[in-house]
Amino acid sequence: MASVTSDPSDGEPVARLSMTSYVVLGLVQEREPATAYELNALADRSIGYFWEFPRSQIYAESARLVELGLLNEERELEGRRRRILTLTDAGRRALSKWVATPDDDVGERRDSGLLRLFFSRAVTEDDVRELARHQLAAHEARLAEYEQLAAQFEPESERDPRRIVLESGLRFERSFVEFWAGLVERPPVSPPARSGRRRARSR
Repeated sequence: MASVTSDPSDGEPVARLSMTSYVVLGLVQEREPATAYELNALADRSIGYFWEFPRSQIYAESARLVELGLLNEERELEGRRRRILTLTDAGRRALSKWVATPDDDVGERRDSGLLRLFFSRAVTEDDVRELARHQLAAHEARLAEYEQLAAQFEPESERDPRRIVLESGLRFERSFVEFWAGLVERPPVSPPARSGRRRARSR
């Protein structure tokens, strides 16, 4: 996982911040004040759709960011005595600097449906059609989920960055619904697989 060293010229302590560090800082910004449990739940219904990471890291990274002075932590005096997190000024500056410094990472895709389709010369046309039906249903379900999330936004919030990121997910799922529906109707025709061993080159 990529890490970033804060710039000592900013007057901040030098620290190695991972992508998870910025995820936690960003989640706190969206919800503060918040507990680590609330950050976990927020991740599940927001960035978890496009940024996968072990949720247990939220708890450990929150504690580390408190030690670095990037988060404040207060303990409730009564009840469950939960730890309440807020951004410090240094934490807000670190998050702002990271957001304003993009890189060329386009992410990593791991799509088991496409992987099976790529190797589908090993199966029959009916098998490929069944694969397409299964993938179509999965993408239709995810599209419906995204549409429910979109309905929660007010009409005037169309320029909200969270709504814009959701729009990318809506377009992605719509394109894959169309893609897999096309393969249900017309599965690919596989060229014959090569048979036999290659002849050894003469020396």
